[in-house]
Amino acid sequence: MSELNLDDKLVEIAQMDGQYHPTAYRFIFDSLDYVLLRLGKHERVPGERHVSVEEMLDGVKDYALGRFGPLARIVLEHWGIYSTEDIGEIVFNLVEGGMLNKQDSDHKEDFASGYDFWEVFEERFVPDIPW
Repeated sequence: MSELNLDDKLVEIAQMDGQYHPTAYRFIFDSLDYVLLRLGKHERVPGERHVSVEEMLDGVKDYALGRFGPLARIVLEHWGIYSTEDIGEIVFNLVEGGMLNKQDSDHKEDFASGYDFWEVFEERFVPDIPW
């Protein structure tokens, strides 16, 4: 799939959903590529490229922090991503849009038990200044 077709499809899915900015879909799609590369699954056939919810959430966190540093939470929230549940919504919208595959054991609700955005994206950047 060419980049133009990929971006057009992601915009189409985002418009059908209407809850998240199209860039949020591209970011989650790119985060998955980051996870697959990190796990050494990027060259496998599609059925062998499955990642767990934990792997996906960790990948999104690390990818966001790597790209945006202390502004990661602000950027994600600008796109409509406020929690790990939002990440799950986008992932499953991509599944429904035919962009990703899922296994029978995969459930959107599994993303609800992820991390707290404040702890992951903010707390580590708050300076510990004694008063």
